[in-house]
Amino acid sequence: MVSEVKVGNRIGGAIVPAKSGKVFERRNPADAREIVSIAPDSDSADVEAAIDAACEASLQWGRTTPTQRANILSKASRILDGKVETLVADMVKEQGKLAADARNECSRTPKNLELYATEAYRLSGATFPSDDTPLVYSVRGPVGVVGVITPWNFPLNLASRKIGPALAAGNAVVFKPSPLAPLMGDHLSSSFEEAGLPAGVLNVVHGFAAGAPLVADKRVNAITFTGSNATGEKIHREIGIGRRVQLELGGKNPVLVLDDADIDLAVNVVMRSSFSLAGQACTGAGRIIVAKNIFDVLLEKVLKEMKKIVLGPGNAPESTMGPLVDAVAVASMESAIAEGVKDGAEIAIGGRRSEAGDLQHGFFFEPTILLGAKRNSSVVQNEIFGPVVTFESVEDIDEAINSANDVSYGLSASICTQSISKAQHCAQLVEAGMVRINRPTVGAAFNAPFGGIKQSGTATHKEQYGPTVMDFYTLQRTIWMGS
Repeated sequence: MVSEVKVGNRIGGAIVPAKSGKVFERRNPADAREIVSIAPDSDSADVEAAIDAACEASLQWGRTTPTQRANILSKASRILDGKVETLVADMVKEQGKLAADARNECSRTPKNLELYATEAYRLSGATFPSDDTPLVYSVRGPVGVVGVITPWNFPLNLASRKIGPALAAGNAVVFKPSPLAPLMGDHLSSSFEEAGLPAGVLNVVHGFAAGAPLVADKRVNAITFTGSNATGEKIHREIGIGRRVQLELGGKNPVLVLDDADIDLAVNVVMRSSFSLAGQACTGAGRIIVAKNIFDVLLEKVLKEMKKIVLGPGNAPESTMGPLVDAVAVASMESAIAEGVKDGAEIAIGGRRSEAGDLQHGFFFEPTILLGAKRNSSVVQNEIFGPVVTFESVEDIDEAINSANDVSYGLSASICTQSISKAQHCAQLVEAGMVRINRPTVGAAFNAPFGGIKQSGTATHKEQYGPTVMDFYTLQRTIWMGS
C-alpha cells in the first residue's frame, strides 16, 4: 500500500533534499504496509546549511516590530485552522492517534500561535531606583538562533509551543521534527512560509542524525528539546556554558487514590491518565498507588473498564485506543513487562501485542496492569511510554506520598480524594512539577506553567506556557543611563 507524501528540508526559503540524497520512509503505525511520508535523511552538512541560513536571517528578523511578528504568527494560525481536517487525517495515518485526539491537537495548535502572537507585545523591561545615575532599566531582546527538537507524540502542539514563542521574540529557528512525524512537521513549517515569514527565519531539517550536529554547533544560542531522558542528558552535557537549554523529559507519573476517594471518579482518572493516547504521553500515569481498604474494588472496576477498550486504527469509529508508534515501541513494552515479571510482578490483564485480524499489520498492544511489582524494580522506576501500569496497595497517605516520590522523575501527579486538606497536603509534598486534584495526569493549560522537576526536565526554564514563557527565548540587558 503506497499513498505517501514526499516532504523536503526547508532551508533559506527553498525546499531541498538532503545533500546525500538519502531519504527515509514513515509508515502508518496502524497498518505498516502503508507508506505515509518520505523525507530527507539529513546529516551534518544539511544542518550546517540550515544554521547558516538562520544566522543570516536572524539579525534582520530580530529588528522587526512586535506587530510584524504578531501578524505572521496570527496568519499562520489562520492557515492551520483552515486545514484542520487535512491535518487530522494525516496525523491519524502518520502518528496513529484516534481521530478525536488528533482533532483536539490540530484545533489547539492554531490557538497556541495566537497566544504567542500576543507575547510579541509583552517583551517589556523594568526600571530600577538608583543612587548614582538618573535611570537604570532593563530591556529584552532575542537570543539569536534557537534549535527546536520535538517528539512524535504531539508533533504539531509541542512544535508550535516552541517555534511560536521563539519567533515572537525575534529569534531565527532551526527545527528538527521527529523522524516519526515528518509530514506533520512539514505542515506546520509550511504554514509559516505561506504566512509570509522571511526566508531563513524558520529552517527545517528532517532525519535521524540531524539532532547531534544541531546541538553541537556553537552558533545555535539555545536548544529546546522534548523527548527521552537519555537524549536530554546528552544535550545537557553538550551545551556547556554560554548557551541555554530547555529540556522537557520523561515521567513516571503516579495517581494516588486515597481512602476517601470517589471510586468512580478515580476509575475515570486512572483510565484517562494511563491509557489515553495508548499511554504515549510524557504526563501519562505509569503507577497507580491505592489505599489498602479500597484497592480491590478500584482494581475490579478498572479491569472492567479496560475490557471495554477496542484496539483499532484511529480513523475507525469503534476504536478507543490506537497503536503504538512503531515496532521499537512494541519491543519496549514486551521487554519491560518481561523484566517486571522476572522481578516478581504478575500480569493482571493484557501484557502482549494484539495481532487479531487486521491488527497484525500494525503495532497494537493490549493495555496492561502489573500487580505486586517491587518499588525498586525497573518496571516501577523507569518510564515505559505505553499502556502498561503498575498497581500498588499502601497503608496510609504518608506511604502513598513516599511511594510517589520514590522515583527519579517529577513531572505530573494526580491525587484522588474528597478532602481539601488531604489534597493540599499531597500537593505540597508530592514531588512533581504539576499536581492535579481529581483530574487525570495528562493535559495542559494555555496560561499556566508546564514542566517537571527532578529528572523530568530543566525546571529553571518551564515549558512553553505560563507567565514566564518568553524568558527562555529572550536575553535581558540592564542599562545605566547617565546624565
